[in-house]
Amino acid sequence: MKAIFLTAAALLSTLSLAAPLSVKAENSAPVRRLLETRECSGCNLTGANLKGAHLIGADLRNANLKSANLEGANLEGADLTGANLKSANLTKAFVSDTILNNANLTNVNLSNSRLYNSDVDGAVMANIDLSGADVFNTAISIGGEY
Repeated sequence: MKAIFLTAAALLSTLSLAAPLSVKAENSAPVRRLLETRECSGCNLTGANLKGAHLIGADLRNANLKSANLEGANLEGADLTGANLKSANLTKAFVSDTILNNANLTNVNLSNSRLYNSDVDGAVMANIDLSGADVFNTAISIGGEY
């Protein structure tokens, strides 16, 4: 009886350890794809850790980057048309010549970021944190009615 109990306990321990590893691998496949190819149109990157990633010229059209960590990422020339960046962290990100048309930028943290020559036509920009950001030739502003 003891041997059966120990065998069952060992089997359950092995299974419980294997489950999180497979879930983790599934969640990181789109991240690996993005980092290796810079193409991830329509990918689900919800909550992805892309801190400091070099995403120059990346195709992220219609990608779901909700709550993603893009702190210090280089998004120069990236296409994020229609992307969902709700609650994403872009602190200290380099956003130059980036296409953000029709993107959801609600609650995005762009503090201390550099936004140069980026397109934001049709983007939803509610509650954006631009504290300390350097914004040039990009249609984002702070303030209300004139």
